[in-house]
Amino acid sequence: MAEFTCNLKKYRQMKDLTQEQLAEKVGVRRETIMRLEAGKYNPSLKLAIDISRIVEAPIEELFIFD
Repeated sequence: MAEFTCNLKKYRQMKDLTQEQLAEKVGVRRETIMRLEAGKYNPSLKLAIDISRIVEAPIEELFIFD
């Protein structure tokens, strides 16, 4: 199974957003953002695109599958 690395926390903090604020902007619960940042949840393509747009970072830098 592919290894999943998530760099979301770094980019979220660079935009000065809390997990709650980001979750609200992309229409998910804070727990979803928390699980993403912990590498315990693989985002849907739509969610990955939405997050990428909010934090202004390429998807391939936010979510890495090895």
